[in-house]
Amino acid sequence: MNKANKITISRIILSLIIITILLFPFDEVGLEFPTYILNGNIVIDLKYIIVGILFIIASLTDFFDGYIARKYNMVTDFGKMVDAISDKLLTNSVLIILACDGKISTIVTVIIVMRDIIVDSIKMVVGNKGAAVAAIKIAKVKTATLMTGIVLTLFYNLPFELIPLRVSDFLLALAAVLSIISGIKYYMMAKPYLQDK
Repeated sequence: MNKANKITISRIILSLIIITILLFPFDEVGLEFPTYILNGNIVIDLKYIIVGILFIIASLTDFFDGYIARKYNMVTDFGKMVDAISDKLLTNSVLIILACDGKISTIVTVIIVMRDIIVDSIKMVVGNKGAAVAAIKIAKVKTATLMTGIVLTLFYNLPFELIPLRVSDFLLALAAVLSIISGIKYYMMAKPYLQDK
């Protein structure tokens, strides 16, 4: 368990805390997060602001664990596996919960989650044949776009909501489009390994 892997594990822990805060029925146990009204019509629930801050911290660990692993030669198979799990646990769980809460498009969530399942399956098959599908730039752009869109959604699209300009919705829709494009690129890269010989 090296330093990079510990950072990755911390992302899993943060993800579980985020999921718990979003799903726990606080009202049923007599607890409520305070709400605030901004600009006369924007109702802000402190719960989502707290989750947004935790999500930013968790997202930053996604950068640091990879950077440290590469810089100090700490790349391990365990680290790669846990990193992939923690990434999906963080983003996809929050996407699903936000979609169920009616805060984001269900279509966007389905596209992104479905793409991740397909791409991970492709990587698994290719890995079983002793090869690997390298990460591509558009996938990294997709991830950055997706995380920014989620953060803005958790922060009620502020400050853009004051204009009003739905930047959060645009970024999530863009992330869905980039998910499809990157998914197709991954398939084309892996196609030679997916064909039976």
